[in-house]
Amino acid sequence: MSARERRRAERRVPGGEDPLARVRLRAGRELAVVDVSPVGALVEGDARLLPGTHVDVHVLTAEGRVLVRSRVVRACVSALWSDRVQYRGALAFDRQVNTGYAVPAPAMAAGDGTGTHYPHEAA
Repeated sequence: MSARERRRAERRVPGGEDPLARVRLRAGRELAVVDVSPVGALVEGDARLLPGTHVDVHVLTAEGRVLVRSRVVRACVSALWSDRVQYRGALAFDRQVNTGYAVPAPAMAAGDGTGTHYPHEAA
């Protein structure tokens, strides 16, 4: 029996320095991004996410910060401690978001722009 792929877009796991490694709810709570695609994200944090509700999420993209209305598709408790609860939820964005790697402007301006050349291959 083969599993049918139901994803609408390819997902990627953001690296630690990737601006998309975290998103912020409009209410101010920050969420860690487990994986992300142009149409949604799997997030984790202490914000209680309820399936079927809508949340506004600040997402940092190559074009800058955008506020995206999202629907909580599914959610569950992912960890439980005596003093706190951690939730994991899938968010479906209301519109596509450019989730490509963003390079902050100060990092681009740090060098002189000359770069280095690749060594020539031996013939």
